Amino acid sequence: MGVLAAPVAGRDYPATFGDFSAWFRTDIDCLDYLRWVRWPDGFRCPWCASEGWLLSDGRYECGACHRRTSVTAGTIFDSTRTPMTVWFHAVWLFATSKDGISAMALRRQLEIGSHQTAWMVLSRLRVASAGHDLDKLSGEVEVDETFFGGATPGQRGRAHGAKLLIAIAVERLPTGGFGRCRMSIIDNAGAYCLRRFLIDNVEPGSTIVTDGWVSYPGACQGLYTHQPHITPAAMAPIFLPGVHRVASLFKRWMLGTHQGSAGWDHLELYLHEFVFRFNRRHSRRRGLVFLRILERGIDHEQVCYKDVIKNKRPKAVDPVPPPPATRRRTPSLSRPAQNRPWRG
Repeated sequence: MGVLAAPVAGRDYPATFGDFSAWFRTDIDCLDYLRWVRWPDGFRCPWCASEGWLLSDGRYECGACHRRTSVTAGTIFDSTRTPMTVWFHAVWLFATSKDGISAMALRRQLEIGSHQTAWMVLSRLRVASAGHDLDKLSGEVEVDETFFGGATPGQRGRAHGAKLLIAIAVERLPTGGFGRCRMSIIDNAGAYCLRRFLIDNVEPGSTIVTDGWVSYPGACQGLYTHQPHITPAAMAPIFLPGVHRVASLFKRWMLGTHQGSAGWDHLELYLHEFVFRFNRRHSRRRGLVFLRILERGIDHEQVCYKDVIKNKRPKAVDPVPPPPATRRRTPSLSRPAQNRPWRG
């Protein structure tokens, strides 16, 4: 599947919530749009790229290898029992809400059957948003680290203990202000881990602006121009305003939208979502963001519940919702047209 190069609002994606409500009234409408996004030029077999035909059960059969597949097979929507109208509303809320949405709020708004299902829907979208940008940061880039988690008794400085250490990189724009950011959990603040973070996220030849931490010269050696600011800790926000602002916004977002309930094993997914949002904070075409998430969801392979929670921790630090004792099927949001029922 190729990404649409120049999609048009109101034709290729809904420009407003009014368009969204009119376009995706039923599950059939949602599946048809998903089919168009995945195969804009007609069905192509995912195994041999041959043409095929639509079967009566909604699947496709390849004309060459005769394998059968569906529009959701091999995507983040694979093997889901959640109706597509619920999925599309979840993607719209994920794409258009300024501060995102929690699993509890999503469950209440969309009548999702269980908290586990709502949490898993958002987790799949966070996984899909992980490939948020293809281009690395460039130019002048501020880099620093921050801790996430509670205080660790008896530990000071940048030691890795009960708290998680997060590396942050933020572009400085030539005209002032800040561009894109990157965030990632690192094992420690040593030169090797910081260099690995820089290589993965910053274009070689860029200028790396940091504080006076001793690991940065070795992390930048041979690849980047290092510009340190050796100042007291209290002065760091003045010389590195971008990374401190991003760190503050992330922690405030976690405490606000998610009530600080993210488990350590899933913090990387929340970092993906925050970076995805921050890098699109100036976008005025929220419907385009909705389309891009669908495209990434189709390009991404299937995401299972066991894959998301593969690293388990004790319940005291891991609030992943357990499977409910009794399951209630999530109802579809497809609704027939009503002739003003309040008039009797």
